[in-house]
Amino acid sequence: MRLVEMEIARQDWKGMLCGCGDSAEHLARDLLQLAGRGPLQRPCHVSLEEHVWSPTVLWEPAPAVTSVALAALADDVAPTARAWFLDLLQRMVAGEGTAWESARRGLNLPELCRDLAVQGLWLLYGEVMSGRSPRAGTAFEILTVVEPDRARLHRVREAAAAWLPVCCRTGMCDDDLPAVDR
Repeated sequence: MRLVEMEIARQDWKGMLCGCGDSAEHLARDLLQLAGRGPLQRPCHVSLEEHVWSPTVLWEPAPAVTSVALAALADDVAPTARAWFLDLLQRMVAGEGTAWESARRGLNLPELCRDLAVQGLWLLYGEVMSGRSPRAGTAFEILTVVEPDRARLHRVREAAAAWLPVCCRTGMCDDDLPAVDR
């Protein structure tokens, strides 16, 4: 069993309410498919919009999906799947609101996702320093949201400037973000 499969198996998907209104149990299959561990044994894109995230809110499975995305980055997944998991992680950490059911229980899903992503800082730095664009840019943009050590972030920006997109090289992707206090 691979890391991504272990992390998927660790989550109580059946006990979570999906954004579609059903149990989040189907997300386990979707994430396996995304990682290339589904029936086709190759990465297949699955949209998790309106299941885990929307432009305005995150739903209850978001922290679990964040953990799975980090496990995928630590695992040996295909480059395509790796890019999809980075995109998914970016959506989780950039979330702005919590769906009503979770908010009613006092959960701040964007904050929970960002706290989880901090645990994967070195995975993200590894993506940035690999020089594989556009993944390096996506990983850097995630770091602009979750990295508490702003000086380290700026040093990496300088070291990786040759392969980062213009918005990351110039700080346009993080100019409006406050410094992270952790």
